[in-house]
Amino acid sequence: MALPTPHIEVKELGIIAETVLMPGDPLRAKFIADTFLTDVVQFNNVRNMFGYTGNYKGKKVSVMGSGMGMASIGIYSYELYAFYGGNDIIRIGSAGSYDKDVKVYDVILAKDAWSESSYAKAQNGFEGDVIEPSAELNAEIMATAARIGTNVKETRIHSSDVFYRAKFDIYKEIHAEHGCACVEMESFALFANAKVLNKRAACVLTISDSLVTHEATSSEERQNAFTKMMELVLENIK
Repeated sequence: MALPTPHIEVKELGIIAETVLMPGDPLRAKFIADTFLTDVVQFNNVRNMFGYTGNYKGKKVSVMGSGMGMASIGIYSYELYAFYGGNDIIRIGSAGSYDKDVKVYDVILAKDAWSESSYAKAQNGFEGDVIEPSAELNAEIMATAARIGTNVKETRIHSSDVFYRAKFDIYKEIHAEHGCACVEMESFALFANAKVLNKRAACVLTISDSLVTHEATSSEERQNAFTKMMELVLENIK
């Protein structure tokens, strides 16, 4: 495909780094760029899906919003992988806990993602309901967590297409039957794209609320306070 793509306005290779951090919220991407990166250049503003490239301790990295849901991250991650030279995409986001032992502000690394979504089947004919991230990238993230002293729980997550369910308590069945510790809405599609394109993907989450205890964080806290997760993925950049 000739550049730019329909959703990213960059017209040449090299502006977007090989490693891209992808929060769902474009304002969280801006926060990361403003807070942690130097020599920042904004490379995307299409549909207000902000993207930035800068340096973290001398290492080039990009950060870009993915939007909400699998359809949205499916588009942006595919274009980054297939057309802009992206190799590693790490989703960073929030999740709701399904487990009483998974607390608000806990940091989660997705071991794999279970989903009812048809994304992978529609995209490439995949018939399964579990997709793994890059084992190599996950191992690197866990090693970085140990080095910097960040406690991370590596576990299965639920990638859901639905935020408002008619039956709220179905999370209990999903937790019991499929072993999902928490829920988010993007990683299954990201992992599917990485598998198809032979790239690397991972997902690091901070628990923002609990379906079990009904604890919750505010939108402002979700945007600004999940610094442990952000620092972990930045410290992992090679």
